[in-house]
Amino acid sequence: MLVAERYEYIVQMINEKGSMRVSELSELCGVTEETIRRDLDRLEQAGRLRRSHGGAVSIKPKGDVPEIPYAEREITHAEQKMRIADEAVKRIQPNERILLDASTTAWYMASKLPDIPLTVLTNSIRVATELSGKEKIEVISTGGLLASRSMSFVGPLAERSLESYYVDKMFLSCKGVHLDRGVSESNELQARIKQKMVAIADQVILLADASKFGQQSFTHVMNLEQVSAIITDEGIAEETLAALSDRSISVTVV
Repeated sequence: MLVAERYEYIVQMINEKGSMRVSELSELCGVTEETIRRDLDRLEQAGRLRRSHGGAVSIKPKGDVPEIPYAEREITHAEQKMRIADEAVKRIQPNERILLDASTTAWYMASKLPDIPLTVLTNSIRVATELSGKEKIEVISTGGLLASRSMSFVGPLAERSLESYYVDKMFLSCKGVHLDRGVSESNELQARIKQKMVAIADQVILLADASKFGQQSFTHVMNLEQVSAIITDEGIAEETLAALSDRSISVTVV
């Protein structure tokens, strides 16, 4: 069982039972109790459960939040996001100008990018930091208002800075992908910055794991017709693939 799979399994079991002890989880997952304790600490930091003496208890949903904290997104569907990132990196050629959003999938892309001549524009602190050690990659940050949950720059300053550039390819993720209502985000600030990004890109490549499809979040970002290509994972439904094919949208499943 991969680490990301174990995280999901632990949360699922605790949500089903209400609470579980470290010893029970250790036996079910086939790992040491010390490993389970570290897992529970990480999941508590991500806001997915609450630690208790000798174990953990479920946290009942309290409704939508403006943004999912980065620490939680980082461990949610991590394996699928890494495979999507691997495929996305293959789409990048030397000397291109690319734009990476503040999604965890874009951060995985940044970590996997080879040190080749590129210009990378981003509103993500995590992406910029990841690329800072690669000498051949020129990194441009939008600046702006810091959204601490997503470690990203948003707001009017970030939006205006994007108006100074054009890029060959934009890679972005989102909160929801709906066949009729398009791509959506959890709040208006994130949606607006992504709308500006879409406007300056020759190609828009959507990085969306299967859990995003069929979901409609709070704020509209763009219609599916504005998407050049989609990279997703094998969990996507066949009927969804067929519907995207009917719209002549290129989909790569990894």
